Amino acid sequence: MRALIQRVTRASVTIGSAVRGEIGQGFLILLGITDGDTVDDAVYLADKTVKLRVFTDENDKMNRSLADVGGGILVVSQFTLYGDCKKGNRPSFTAAARPETAVPLYEAFIARCRQSGLPVETGEFGADMKVDLCNDGPVTLWMDTAQMR
Repeated sequence: MRALIQRVTRASVTIGSAVRGEIGQGFLILLGITDGDTVDDAVYLADKTVKLRVFTDENDKMNRSLADVGGGILVVSQFTLYGDCKKGNRPSFTAAARPETAVPLYEAFIARCRQSGLPVETGEFGADMKVDLCNDGPVTLWMDTAQMR
């Protein structure tokens, strides 16, 4: 399971002409799921994410978490995080999990984030979405459970 986490001052996701999810300060999380991922991966990654200390304190050090700053989370499914660009010019997405595998894990990740008590908004799995954000810093982090354990 992969997460591209962006510290934002604001982020929203729109489907068609309707805003589906919107946050102020917090994390925009683009979440990719591959075959072999489990609920344990979703729980581990969600727990790690909500505890990240990447917001600055009074000494301008990255030392505060989402809870410390009253931040929110916007989770957007992103199968293209498993795009393979090794051959040719058209990425292969065969490493991305099929929806019947990915949807329950996407939902498990969201549920675990919500258990933290933080406000959590989402996109819609598999939808054509427009994501708008203001990256703060910029701060962008990549986490992959295959490389973290």
